[in-house]
Amino acid sequence: MISSTFKAIRDIDLKTEILAGMTVAMTMIPESLSFAILAGLAPLIGLYAAFMMGLITAIFGGRPGMVSGGAGSTVVVLIALVATHGPQYLFAAIILGGIFQALVGIFKLGKFVRLIPQPVMYGFLNGLAIIIFMAQVEQFKVSLDGVSSWLTGTALMVMAALTLLTILIVVFFPKLTKAIPSSLAAIIITALLVFIFNIHTKKVLDIAAVSGKFPPFHIPGVPINWTTLKTILPYSLLMAGVGLIETLLTLNMVDEITCTKGNANKEALAQGAANLVNGFFGGMGGCAMVAQTLVNIEAGARTRLSGIIGAITILLIILIGGSIIEQIPMAALVGVMMMVAINTFKWGSLRIIRKMPKSDIFVGMLVAAITVVLQNLALAVVIGVVIAALAFAWDNAKRIRARKSIDSEGNKVYEIYGPLFFGSTTAFLEKFNVSQDPERIIIDFKASRVADMSAIDALKNITEKYKGAGKQVVLRHLSQDCRKILADAAGFIEVDILSDPTYAVMPN
Repeated sequence: MISSTFKAIRDIDLKTEILAGMTVAMTMIPESLSFAILAGLAPLIGLYAAFMMGLITAIFGGRPGMVSGGAGSTVVVLIALVATHGPQYLFAAIILGGIFQALVGIFKLGKFVRLIPQPVMYGFLNGLAIIIFMAQVEQFKVSLDGVSSWLTGTALMVMAALTLLTILIVVFFPKLTKAIPSSLAAIIITALLVFIFNIHTKKVLDIAAVSGKFPPFHIPGVPINWTTLKTILPYSLLMAGVGLIETLLTLNMVDEITCTKGNANKEALAQGAANLVNGFFGGMGGCAMVAQTLVNIEAGARTRLSGIIGAITILLIILIGGSIIEQIPMAALVGVMMMVAINTFKWGSLRIIRKMPKSDIFVGMLVAAITVVLQNLALAVVIGVVIAALAFAWDNAKRIRARKSIDSEGNKVYEIYGPLFFGSTTAFLEKFNVSQDPERIIIDFKASRVADMSAIDALKNITEKYKGAGKQVVLRHLSQDCRKILADAAGFIEVDILSDPTYAVMPN
């Protein structure tokens, strides 16, 4: 155990991990500040969340290399609570939401993320890429007396030129050296140029100040009673669900990029613990951050160290380095995040679009559209999964068919092909001709299976119709799981099952 731990430490590329963590911290600061301000909170509450979420999930999470922080998707669902009841209720809701997330991990429910189809993932990532890009375009605006307006004249030209410079550095710097992440190099070079030539442009300070103290422990100042629980419960459930969906999707994305496998249940538990701590230390909570995770992975990080370094860097900035970070030009951060958006977009999905089933194309485009228009990643994914499931059910419902024949004993045999489930029961019942059939019919399930309660109800329906006509229905070639379903429904449906030694079917 000890030797394997030392080997893992030796295998860490310390320089890459440290530089990647610092780069992540630089890109996380303006986003965390913006989301906190959007929610009507003090800017430092966003940085506290970035520090605490990043540190706890980096140490205890189930996916090395993944970055968590004060994400907009979880904050957005809590804005109404802050507006009506204030920040203290927000902290209480985050604590309760963290408990729900931890329970998902404890009861090992994270595996259900595997049910998300690939078209939904494509739509999620493509929509997210567009959101990230458009959010950077918003930085070309300036707020005067609470009114936002586009930059004009020299200010616009300078911002655009510095952004383009940053993008070019990100693209071409790796051709010179890979010793330093190109994103970090771009931020440093652009910031130095602005400082040396005293270029007047929009800076981090124009969003908010980032200096402060260590987040203090406090118990949320809310009444501990049933009324408070009823107030925060809907928000907590929504926040927990949104956070877990985005987190587990990000985990899947990193799995795919790195060809490794994370632990969804462990990550859910870590996310819950991080949000719990946020509530007691005045952070706005959060979840995995896709853009910052991509920055981290593209910088070469593959271990927990980069996430830890990123979180500690944010804390140091809050405590002692705020005045320096406040002077970083926003154009540098905008350029880096634009490149993240470009790299996030699944360009390969456009190349194979003509080779995909129409239903998958529709699902992918719908998820992307909902993500962009509503900017609600969780809702987009849920709708995508539901539509994909309905499309799958409809496709399988059309597959059921019956081959009819008369055996040597004069019995009519219906050989069923395709699954019998809620979507195919209507077509299944239409296959039979009760009035014309002989006194005994055999329904052969060798190429089919009884899948659910709707299927059992359909069998009950058809057997009772034949029984009412004085005829007998016998089932043949039922699999073990099908016979168990029918056995569990004993009392609701009574059917005759034909003896079949080959398939070990229950005798009559």
